[in-house]
Amino acid sequence: MALAVVVVLLVVGSVIFHFTQLYGGPWYFTDIAADWGTIDLTINITFWVTGFVFVVVNLFMAWCVYKYRQKDGHKAVYEPENHKLEVGLTAFTTIGVIAMLAPGLFVWAQFVTVPEEAIEYEVLGQQWQWQFRYPGADGQLGFADVSHVSESNPFGINPEDPAGQDDVVVNDPNMHLAVNQPVHALLRSNDVLHNYTVPQFRVKMDLVPGLVSYLWFDPTKEGTYDILCEELCGIGHFIMRGSVKVESQAEFDAWISSQPTFAETQSMAAPNIAAGQTAYAICATCHGAQGEGNSALNGPKLAGQDAWYLERQLKYFKEGVRGGEGDTIGSAMVPMAMTLADDNAIRNVAAYIETFTDTPAPTTIAGDIENGADIYDRNCAACHLDDGAGTWYTDAPALAGMSDWYFVRQISNFGAGIRGLHPNDNFGEQMVAMATAMDSVEEINDVAAYINTLR
Repeated sequence: MALAVVVVLLVVGSVIFHFTQLYGGPWYFTDIAADWGTIDLTINITFWVTGFVFVVVNLFMAWCVYKYRQKDGHKAVYEPENHKLEVGLTAFTTIGVIAMLAPGLFVWAQFVTVPEEAIEYEVLGQQWQWQFRYPGADGQLGFADVSHVSESNPFGINPEDPAGQDDVVVNDPNMHLAVNQPVHALLRSNDVLHNYTVPQFRVKMDLVPGLVSYLWFDPTKEGTYDILCEELCGIGHFIMRGSVKVESQAEFDAWISSQPTFAETQSMAAPNIAAGQTAYAICATCHGAQGEGNSALNGPKLAGQDAWYLERQLKYFKEGVRGGEGDTIGSAMVPMAMTLADDNAIRNVAAYIETFTDTPAPTTIAGDIENGADIYDRNCAACHLDDGAGTWYTDAPALAGMSDWYFVRQISNFGAGIRGLHPNDNFGEQMVAMATAMDSVEEINDVAAYINTLR
């Protein structure tokens, strides 16, 4: 009797929960922002069919538990087969399966048929970030392949393909689309299996290494939406986030005209090392003449860091992404970064710093090296590499040989939300999540102590 009551309560509770979510609950669909209402329809049909079966089967089971419960003097009757019941159940199941699958087949036929007026763009996924490419004036994307991927050409665009020269490249995880303009998204992966999805658009598709998959949709509602990876792609899967801003055609045109073309990224003038040396004079006060760092002045070691990372951080300080509220020490860098007039001046300084001899910084942090190695290997090595050398591919700076006290401070800042939560700090946001792997200053010290062994 008790079991029958529990089953009935399970059914009633499930039905109530479903309808509370259907009308404004936090675990139901997000508001749709694309012309894919037919996908919602097919899902709702599936809910009704499977929900009806769930209710009927469980209530029947509860009735059977109660009706045929054990009674003194009662003996079960064995019935080997019932043709009428079997035919009925087979017909009922067939109708249910057809009701669920048939609408999906029509929707799939629409899904694989891209409208002629759809504009192409490319989504590139890699551990653990998104990048995007749009056709230029010629209206077509150039050929791209992983064999061409390099630090200066992360998209792997074939430099010999004329069609790729005017391609607009967006080397950050934030993309834009024009409202009410159908788009055809070409999906590529540089490494492992990823999945591109925006919940409000209702469509999703895997990015398969070596292949170009696709999906299409018509964004119908302006707004900014999250891009997610919904295919387990490694330790950083949960932080592989991006955004798409759906805006008016005029706003989209203004945005895309401000983005560089592939040809422009490949034809940048070499940095002026001499000019960088002159500009670095003001930096040397805290960071040392050869970028060796000075803990007394809160100046971390710079020698050994790649120019791409130094450029990004200088821009962050200059734009207010770093050194904001709560970052008392980092705020001292803001006026220093302001002395660099433009992006070229920043490139020059970063390039000059990259010429410094990399001598490991003095060790100042002690900790449990074995525990630090365990934490580092399970969490940090995936981006910063086993030897702590870092790599542009995962946007991870070098850690080995750098100032250990600075590492402890920055991880603490990420954990406290002092660094990484600015809306334009796309990569710092990832570190806010990864910093949770170290839940105390002691564990941060342990990791720093282990990194000190990677020299």
